[in-house]
Amino acid sequence: MARVHDASLQILSSIGVRVESEPAREIFARAIGGPADEERVRIPPALVERALETAPASVDVYDRRGDLAFRLGDGEARFGIGVTALYYQEPATDEVVPFAREHVAAISRLAGVLDSFDLISTPGIVQDVPADLSDLYATLEMVANTVKPLSILVSEDERYDQVLDLAEHLRRWDTTRDLASRPFIVPYFNPITPLVMNAGTLDKMLTTIERGLPFMYSNYGMVGATTPITPAGTFALLNAELLAGLVFSQLAREGAPVIVGCLPAYFNMRGMGSFYDPTSYVIDLACAEMMVHYGLPHCGTSGSGMGWGADLIAAGHQWMNHLISSISKVGLAPFVGDNLGSKAFSPAMVVHADEIIAQARRFAEGFALDEVSLALDEIERIGAGGHFLASDLTFEHFHEAYFESEIWPSLTLEEWQARGSPRAEDELRAYTQELLAEASAPADHDELMARGEGFISQVTS
Repeated sequence: MARVHDASLQILSSIGVRVESEPAREIFARAIGGPADEERVRIPPALVERALETAPASVDVYDRRGDLAFRLGDGEARFGIGVTALYYQEPATDEVVPFAREHVAAISRLAGVLDSFDLISTPGIVQDVPADLSDLYATLEMVANTVKPLSILVSEDERYDQVLDLAEHLRRWDTTRDLASRPFIVPYFNPITPLVMNAGTLDKMLTTIERGLPFMYSNYGMVGATTPITPAGTFALLNAELLAGLVFSQLAREGAPVIVGCLPAYFNMRGMGSFYDPTSYVIDLACAEMMVHYGLPHCGTSGSGMGWGADLIAAGHQWMNHLISSISKVGLAPFVGDNLGSKAFSPAMVVHADEIIAQARRFAEGFALDEVSLALDEIERIGAGGHFLASDLTFEHFHEAYFESEIWPSLTLEEWQARGSPRAEDELRAYTQELLAEASAPADHDELMARGEGFISQVTS
């Protein structure tokens, strides 16, 4: 940790970062000195240490009703659905179709019945509305179709303030409609690797900080393309970028709540695309441990973007990511659901991941070793050659003693043959379609949709 930290400080102080926002350059200039018109900003170690002292160690996130949903930084891994795919992958056929409003609504409702997910990130870029209004309509559909916390990703920078205004306009439980009071919206921002803090990201960060909202600051590196080919070099560079974002947030306002982490992908020299490798998850784990060392809430990878649907490829990455997250110091994995290089969103994969997360969390819990659990009295009473089928402990605990899948029944060979030898992926497709059909909107859906449509009409007029 000390070696990575020292390397990151060296990168920031000697190489620096390119700051493409004039207001942000002025903030850095006031703290560091020198002209505010120079894009290259070199950050001294003292500013980093000060930022680490003032940034909060935990962030409380609420649901839309104002109830505490979870606390990032409490040592428990959280998971979210998303993010910003261009296409929706039909669960019945895996056919990909352009993302539409109805898909955002369906996914938001689906999230409401999947207990393993704590948050919903903007799942897709809505394409059946005017392009400049896509962010507004996606946010409206998310707010109206779930009460769970939201992470919003806004592609049209000039609409960002209006998206937050819309969320405030729709908030019902708090008459002040102040998003900073019990925030259920957590915006997500990316710098550009390597070492570029782009104007859109910085300006939206300033707006978010002024409104008192927590936000995620996460970088996406492609090993061998935008970061060094070695994992150590990649981690040092990505960590430096995260520290630069942290410094800026604390210069803008000391104590601003920030959730930080990285998405360390690899670059395929043959296919010219990015992908996750097992080492990606090791870097993510190292980043999580580093953020705990710093005393910062963490967000990281979600094992998504891989696979051609809810298939063996995707399942392997989902298992690896979620198991590692559940037994380590990972704070939030916010983007479960993407396939095909993150261009397509698969509801079936989300349903499968919900079960994977439940099993990973069960694994992470271990088991009790207290006097009752050791059951020595019962073992003595039954003795050699007996059985525990009718014992008191068995009757008391068999309902929760082992994991039972909601998707796949436990079949013997004969039962499987009697059912016509069903394929596991077909059972997953059918179960996903059943959940989508049965998932209902919150009771205030119609009211929120009407108010939101009116707000958007007023904005566009």
